[in-house]
Amino acid sequence: MPALRRWILGLPDPTPIQLEIAWYLQHGPRRKIVEAFRGIGKSWITSAYVVWRLLLNPELKFLVVSASKDRANNFTIFTRRLISEIPILQSLAPRLDQRDSMISFDVGPASPDHSPSVKSVGITGQLTGTRADEIIADDVEVANNSITQAMRERIAEAVKEFDAILKPGGVITYLGTPQCEQSLYNVLPERGYSVRIWPARYPTDAQIAAYGDKLAPVILQALAQGKAIVGRSTDPLRFSDDDLLERELSYGRAGFSLQFMLDTSLSDADRYPLRLRDLIVLDADLRETAPEALVWGASPDLALPELPCVGLNGDRYYRPQSIPGIWLPYTGSVMAIDPSGRGRDETGYAVVKMLNGRLFVTAAGGLKSGYSEDTLKALAQIAKEQGVNKIIIEANFGDGMYTELLKPHLARIYPVEVEEVKHNRQKELRITDTLEPVISGHKLVFAAGVIRSDFTSTRDYPTETAHRFQLMWQISHITRDRGSLAQDDRLDALAIAVSYWIEAMNQDEQRNVEARKEKELLAELATFQGEARQRVTDKKLLADITASGMAFDPTIVQLGIQRHYLVGLGLVDGETGNTARWISV
Repeated sequence: MPALRRWILGLPDPTPIQLEIAWYLQHGPRRKIVEAFRGIGKSWITSAYVVWRLLLNPELKFLVVSASKDRANNFTIFTRRLISEIPILQSLAPRLDQRDSMISFDVGPASPDHSPSVKSVGITGQLTGTRADEIIADDVEVANNSITQAMRERIAEAVKEFDAILKPGGVITYLGTPQCEQSLYNVLPERGYSVRIWPARYPTDAQIAAYGDKLAPVILQALAQGKAIVGRSTDPLRFSDDDLLERELSYGRAGFSLQFMLDTSLSDADRYPLRLRDLIVLDADLRETAPEALVWGASPDLALPELPCVGLNGDRYYRPQSIPGIWLPYTGSVMAIDPSGRGRDETGYAVVKMLNGRLFVTAAGGLKSGYSEDTLKALAQIAKEQGVNKIIIEANFGDGMYTELLKPHLARIYPVEVEEVKHNRQKELRITDTLEPVISGHKLVFAAGVIRSDFTSTRDYPTETAHRFQLMWQISHITRDRGSLAQDDRLDALAIAVSYWIEAMNQDEQRNVEARKEKELLAELATFQGEARQRVTDKKLLADITASGMAFDPTIVQLGIQRHYLVGLGLVDGETGNTARWISV
């Protein structure tokens, strides 16, 4: 075998990681995922595995699926070349009466069959009509077919066809690197697949925790011998530390983390600009009043694990670190509506109120049936319950038609000012540019009830698509890429409402608190000074009365004989201040 590798394939001896990948292909579970860094030779090793299996059993049928047909064909071509160029495998060469092309081929000893011994197809190609004992999914997810939620869902649906193709007792093996946090390779474990990960560098403790039980044994064994190797190359025979450093500089931190460390957390933190951890969540009734000041915090003791979090891995909701000051009425309240037709979209709405430059989301959601009577009535009722001062409607839909349909219902239920807005920018850029500074600056506060109702509001939706209608999911998964969200109605409504308050948010919360305290102090001081002046006048009156030899009820004297008290008793004329009548003892 060493001579075979060097003279025929031109390859050096396999490294420990390559040997472990080969072992996992042979002995691993029937449904498995091989995640290894770029350049380790996953496809080469798997091609060798395929011909080895065919040598042992020529009746086996293999289907190779890749993101593109060209990529799948390359796997088939290389496998066919192995058979032609390695003497021990040449007995597998197709006969003249058998299939033999770069798309598919039969092995010589195989019996006639509708399905070829090895066939390649793209993930979007014709999968039906084929039967296979083993399916090799080689990089079915790549950057250009998984950039949006719709693309990722399309791939996730396409690979379900594998179960219809696979023969009983068959094997499905995925080879690849994840492209994002919502990668297909992160979803497949929920469908019963086992994952084995071989990163390019020995991971840190935090990364080990993120990998969980997926990290390859050869990596764990090396780490168990000493922590000094953390950050060093796991396969120095192929990639030295200097080489990996050069690649990291070339790929960038996020790209290297994905392609070589198979770690999605950094990529998603950089790519998704809105994070739920930057919000402030209050489990209180925020409809009429709110705290005049809030201090954001993200320590573990502030986390709210009882709230369902649909954000990225590691994202959490947090209550405020402290609530200094008092609760005050809002400066104003608006309700934004993103209309929809009668299709799959929702009519999104959001109620956002403002106090001291901070925004409070007191209601948000989505309604089906577009412009039906029930939807229009529900929106008017929400506006009434929330006591909004203005309703803002995006006029792009129907060129203002929705506003005219809503007005009669508002006139009956809750007359309020209505304003229309139009947008001509790319939606994703407009939403992220509006919300990112507000959320990252911890200026957006959610009532906990809004988060709970958002999560439960999609229970009746199809299970696999329900999450994408939720506002909190839309917040945490939007990117600046066009079409990054399949549904964005609730998020768009929130962005419209927040945009309304942008100029008014230019306030210093602490200064407002200090100004409020100073105003109250001045008012209290003015009251005190007024009473003090009144006491001086009353004392003079008492002296005059005493000098006249008359006497008063002692309790009146003890009270200080305030003028308003004397007026009330009729002792002093309220207009002139002169003594009205005297009472003798």
